[in-house]
Amino acid sequence: MAQQRHIVPIKGMHCAACSSRIERVVGRMAGVLQASVNLAAETMDVTFDEAQTSMEAIAARVKELGFEAVLPSGDMEEESLFASRAREQALRLEAQRKALVPELALAGMVLVISMGGMLGLPLPAIIAPDRSPAVNAIVQMLLTAPLLWLGRGFFTGGIPALLRGGPNMDSLIALGTGAAFAASLWSAIEIFLGHGHTAHELYFESAAVIIALISLGKYFEVKSKSRATEALKALLSLTPDTAARLTGFADSHSETVPVSAVRVGDVLLVRPGERVPVDGVVVSGSSEVDESMLTGESLPVAKAPGGELTSGTLNALGALTMRAARVGQDTTLARIIRLVRDAQGSKAPIASLADRVSFYFVPVVMILAVLAALAWLLAGQSWPFALRIFVSVMVIACPCAMGLATPTSIMVGTGRGASLGVLIKSGLALEMASRVNAVVLDKTGTLTQGKPALTDILPADGVGADALLTLAAAVEALSAHPLGLPVVQAARDKGLALPQAGEAQAVPGQGVSGLVNGERVLVGRADWLGSLGAPVPSELLDAGRNLAGQGKTALYAASSGRALGILAVADVLRPEAPEVVRGLAGMGVRVVMLTGDHPATAQAIAGQAGIGEVMAQVPPEGKADKVAALKAQGLAVAMVGDGINDAPALARADVGIAMGSGLDAAIEAGDIVLMRPDLRGLLTALKLSKATVRNIKQNLFWAFGYNVLGIPVAAGVLHLFGGPTLSPMIAGAAMAASSVSVVSNALRLRFFNG
Repeated sequence: MAQQRHIVPIKGMHCAACSSRIERVVGRMAGVLQASVNLAAETMDVTFDEAQTSMEAIAARVKELGFEAVLPSGDMEEESLFASRAREQALRLEAQRKALVPELALAGMVLVISMGGMLGLPLPAIIAPDRSPAVNAIVQMLLTAPLLWLGRGFFTGGIPALLRGGPNMDSLIALGTGAAFAASLWSAIEIFLGHGHTAHELYFESAAVIIALISLGKYFEVKSKSRATEALKALLSLTPDTAARLTGFADSHSETVPVSAVRVGDVLLVRPGERVPVDGVVVSGSSEVDESMLTGESLPVAKAPGGELTSGTLNALGALTMRAARVGQDTTLARIIRLVRDAQGSKAPIASLADRVSFYFVPVVMILAVLAALAWLLAGQSWPFALRIFVSVMVIACPCAMGLATPTSIMVGTGRGASLGVLIKSGLALEMASRVNAVVLDKTGTLTQGKPALTDILPADGVGADALLTLAAAVEALSAHPLGLPVVQAARDKGLALPQAGEAQAVPGQGVSGLVNGERVLVGRADWLGSLGAPVPSELLDAGRNLAGQGKTALYAASSGRALGILAVADVLRPEAPEVVRGLAGMGVRVVMLTGDHPATAQAIAGQAGIGEVMAQVPPEGKADKVAALKAQGLAVAMVGDGINDAPALARADVGIAMGSGLDAAIEAGDIVLMRPDLRGLLTALKLSKATVRNIKQNLFWAFGYNVLGIPVAAGVLHLFGGPTLSPMIAGAAMAASSVSVVSNALRLRFFNG
């Protein structure tokens, strides 16, 4: 079975009833394995068996429901499609803003003319409702009619949806305001004919003000939702449209070509102030590159020949010549954009209740509105009173807030995470991370730097530290052994001049020797040095055992049969590790270190980090079993590794968190990716997930609470006990405010800093 997955924009959705209906209908199509529709992102994430259906067939089914699934055309890639969609949304927002001016002006005039007297405002006698009721009614009608035309989208969207059997928010607004306008029009005719009706039986102002207020609320809602995708827009803007391709490398002649035309192996010129167009390697030149948008790291990174360049990063100083290694959809930036976009379009399990309620909500509200109006008529109330109840219930009960509560928070939360260097791949990962109460940390490459470094120089009596390092480095420079490289690097960092060594001899597992200034220098194990006539004194052996207890490897050095001292090499603990472990403990999280190393080395590193629970000598294939054992204890487990040999354990954990030091592997392996090799990103990820889920719960509480309280009040429950009824205008304002408040609350996550 060949599966296809696509995320496509959906046009025409206005509320949670719309998204729930599309999701349910498409999800039941033959061959569709999964369908998820995100109201806030206005997207559909669908997975299907291409042997049974196609994206075109799915789009056709969506069109039958009254919506449009926007598919890429020609050679257009999905990222280009979403960029085009963002521009279209910006134009739509501007059109809404322009329409608001006449809508609010007309609604204000209708409100003053209809209720000016009650508000104490002087009105000319010719339009005063008590003196000239017929003229007053006609003026109100003439002002309301063009406003309904400006708000015709509620009717052109809501009525067809109702006729198709899938009523939505627009259906509620269209029926409510349409009923108010129709009843008012009938009363106006009766007044004009002199049949006894009064201006107090007109509800033109309700229809007018409801349309204007809800349009205002939708404008602020759309504007707020556009802010929720700012992180994704920022990522999309990072890739330049063109690149300077060198056609003659010797004379540096270049031609400007579209980035889409760049191929693997092309040599490109990146000038100061330009963004790197594709992933590649520096061929010549040196500079500093700002990688903050991808990694969250504010300090620029020095680049020289052989250094890796990532698409979207900013070349700050000198010109660089690079060779393209990954282009198009294979670049790191393109993959990150896909991950962020997919995460923002995904759903968290916490949204399931709101989705189920939203699907049935609109038809239930319509029934409640009719029943409430009929009940008041049977109770002896007038027709205008019952109409006011009907309109209020229809208008106040929009399910928009429920539909926006979860996806908007996820969009803002995952976007904020990306800007902080934390890639959260899905709403499920985000919600699971908020529940984590046990963190398993791999040692090598996670708690430690992942590469050995020289930590100690212990010279013997009469030997200087620099002299010891110089001789050892001169011999180790002849070897490519991993333990020798940090010795050579340390000498170079100190600016020591290394003498020429010759006659190198490397003995696997023992050490290396060479001639330096005519004397044979040995660097390696103590017993090996002894076997070659250079015994190590007991005090140096004791020092070596002490170093081993600290998780360090002791390299003994000797020259012409005399011990020179010890150089200690170790995979150094990340400097931020103790701080992170304390932070996890402060959050009530159980911390476990998991490693394949010897228990003594493991305990030494754990002690430095402040970790009390250690699982040592665990082979890579056994790490997943250890994670499973912790889960069996009822713990929600996050596994943190480098994304290379920890992949099985990352997959077995409730949340796999991959360190970005090996970004390519990490992107594929983890549910959450820390884009820079800094453990503090772990705290950021866990705290951000908790903040986002808390924000979702606040939104859901408000959305459900608003409807639970608002609908009974609109139905006149307070009036049963002598209280007031709810004006349809206030109901419209409350409905608009509910959606805006939910989105505004979600936008607070943009300021999360961990």
